[in-house]
Amino acid sequence: GNDALDLIAGSFPGGSITGAPKIRAMQIIDELEPTRRSLYCGSLLYVDVRGEMDSSIAIRSLLVKDGLVSCWGGGGIVADSDCEAEYQESFTKVRVLLKTLEAL
Repeated sequence: GNDALDLIAGSFPGGSITGAPKIRAMQIIDELEPTRRSLYCGSLLYVDVRGEMDSSIAIRSLLVKDGLVSCWGGGGIVADSDCEAEYQESFTKVRVLLKTLEAL
C-alpha cells in the first residue's frame, strides 16, 4: 500500500509548475529547455520530529554555489496569455531578486 511519503512524492512537482497532462508536460520541458532547472520550480519540504511538515515550490529563487549566483523567475502561460507580457513579467520578477542582492 501507499503511505504518506508516497502521496507526497506523487504530488511533486506541482501541476501549476509543470502544466498538464503532468508527465507529458515534464517530458516537453526536458526536450525544450536547454538546461536543467536545478532549484528553480523544485519542491522544498521538511518533516519535523513531531511528524509535522511544510512544503513550498521554489519559484523566485536565488542559489549561491561555488561562488556563482543563479536566480530564476517565471510566469504562468495559459491559453489567453499575452506571451510578450509574460516574458517581460519574468524579467520584472528577477529584477526584484537582483535588487535584493545589490542591497546586501
